[in-house]
Amino acid sequence: MKLYNTRTRNIEQLRPLEDRHVRIYSCGPTVYDHAHIGNLSAYIFADTLRRVVAQAGYTVTHAMNYTDVDDKTIRRSRERYPDIEPREALHRLADEYITHFLEDMAAVGNDTSALTFLRATDPEVIKGMYELITQLHTKGFAYIAEDGVYFSIDAYRKSGKTYGQLLELTLQNTSEARIHNDEYDKESVHDFALWKKQKDGEPAWPFTLEDRDGRHDLSGRPGWHIECSVMSRQALGQPFDIHTGGVDLIFPHHENEIAQSTALETNPVMATIFAHNAHILVDGKKMSKSANNFYTLKDITDKGYDPLAFRLLVLQSHYRSQTNFTWESLEAAQNRLVKLRNWAALMYQDSTPAPEHTSRISRQTIGSAFREALENDLDTPQALASIADDVISVTDDPTGGLTSQQIKDSVEFIDEVLGLRLSEVQDITPEQKQLIADREAARIAKDWQKADELRKRLEKQKIELRDTPQHTIWYRTA
Repeated sequence: MKLYNTRTRNIEQLRPLEDRHVRIYSCGPTVYDHAHIGNLSAYIFADTLRRVVAQAGYTVTHAMNYTDVDDKTIRRSRERYPDIEPREALHRLADEYITHFLEDMAAVGNDTSALTFLRATDPEVIKGMYELITQLHTKGFAYIAEDGVYFSIDAYRKSGKTYGQLLELTLQNTSEARIHNDEYDKESVHDFALWKKQKDGEPAWPFTLEDRDGRHDLSGRPGWHIECSVMSRQALGQPFDIHTGGVDLIFPHHENEIAQSTALETNPVMATIFAHNAHILVDGKKMSKSANNFYTLKDITDKGYDPLAFRLLVLQSHYRSQTNFTWESLEAAQNRLVKLRNWAALMYQDSTPAPEHTSRISRQTIGSAFREALENDLDTPQALASIADDVISVTDDPTGGLTSQQIKDSVEFIDEVLGLRLSEVQDITPEQKQLIADREAARIAKDWQKADELRKRLEKQKIELRDTPQHTIWYRTA
């Protein structure tokens, strides 16, 4: 399998560090609000990547973090629970939005059971951050300031390692300023906070460090970047195989992760491959609340769209190309999803192909184009295109296509790699099947009036019929 590696700027063959075992870390949500559709597209990419890697024959360990302590979560928890102890307020807020996040993940077809989730405030993670920061400080890569502990980019560079593995960072965009906030401009390089001293009303964990000036009480909380360095190492070891995230995380987040993760190591590599997905645009523009084009999954479902139509919309664009979200494009994706589901419904119908026809779609034969596309830098648009002609021909003329078992096998395989849940399509009821049988009997008897009446009864139940030379098939209109 091949993937584009942001670290090397090349499409590379996946070569796991452990035989047939691929370890993936994905930057997860900051749990202070509902995930927006741009966030969800990144998680759909990561989920699809895991599915394809697994289908390629590898065992996969996939970890994802919850950022449940940072500037945003602290600010929102204080607004929401002003009278509750800060750490408890933070915990309550995180629990609420983790629940919403998992619901959204399931709705768009992501398999959360395949993920190992880690929380930044978990005691073992906090302990791991203490240990890493202490080691960085002891070895001269971190220093104590009046408001916390900072990572020294200058010390990292002087150790012979490159700060700027994912993009070119020059002296011209380097600043001597220290940046305390988790949210800061992405134009200049700054020393960044590993640990922040407590401010009034903020949650805090005890932490002390010693230097030549004595023992320093640094009770407070971690900086944003150190969280992922520790969680990925605890879950996967270091180095691991693939690190995913949106392109907006390349700098400073992922670059800072690399620096603090590798400063103490002889190997400067944190993850062999960094795979980044492009932004979602809305009507060709960057999504933002100020532009009134900021959408969550609830905005989609409130308009009557299926969350899996959004998944299909994302899969129709290559992960490294920007997806342009419009309500028209979502409508088209929903229509395409209906067509795929109607094709899947043929697994309940007795379609015996004519002997001279052999379908390209089956678990065994789908691989040639479908698998090749997915294993070539996760080319989901080409993979979908490779099955489109077959689906169209089968739904137009199923007798020239697949047996019911072939369709069932194909549906299950497509679900395994694309997560569209086509296999969840339901059969029609026994009563509806009887109406179809009665209509067929009326047609044989040339009682066209009765046959038409039975068809109309089914249409009211959103079941359409198509007559073929061999038999009648049914499909749903919605």
